[in-house]
Amino acid sequence: MRILDLLLRGIIAGLAISIPVGPVNVLCVSRTLAKGRLSGILSGLGAATADTIYGAIAGYSISFVISFLIREVSRIRFYGGILLIAIGISYYFKKAQIIQKYGDGKPSRADFVSAFLLNLTNPTTVLSFLAVLAGLHMSGERDWWLTLFLVLGIFTGAMLWWITLALLANHFRDRFNGRAMLWMNRIAGLAIGAFGIITLILSRA
Repeated sequence: MRILDLLLRGIIAGLAISIPVGPVNVLCVSRTLAKGRLSGILSGLGAATADTIYGAIAGYSISFVISFLIREVSRIRFYGGILLIAIGISYYFKKAQIIQKYGDGKPSRADFVSAFLLNLTNPTTVLSFLAVLAGLHMSGERDWWLTLFLVLGIFTGAMLWWITLALLANHFRDRFNGRAMLWMNRIAGLAIGAFGIITLILSRA
């Protein structure tokens, strides 16, 4: 029962961290509409991997890593903000792709890497996990192998969200034509760029 409890609480934590709207959510939806659900899920996998790393740091209470992230938060946010702005600009000027109404386009390694880096450049995620785990009464010490099930739950919860989001976006693909995708790219570019500007401002706070 202890293992199942850790898994369930980890799933809740993974969902709690992944669901709030952010730049990766925008990327996941945009890529799903353009290339299909596999591309969206691969982007989600990158985001979930980064979240799981931070979840493991919080779950194991690795104090020296947490201290480093807090100390370097401004620098990491700065580079993360630049990355977001660059992706936002590229999406804004991106030409509309021809949408395949049936089947998926070819996902690429960049789908995973870009989403992974975007989530990894938000070191405050580890603080969010610390808060969520404390709220779930998971902040106490336990055997290292039990914490593995908590971390597995975090990854599972995160992937549940990304798979659900990709499948929902894929459901509406047939309603998008070339003109709609052009506007989707512009909206995604503006949204991601705005997140980048906010991140840069926070890096100087």
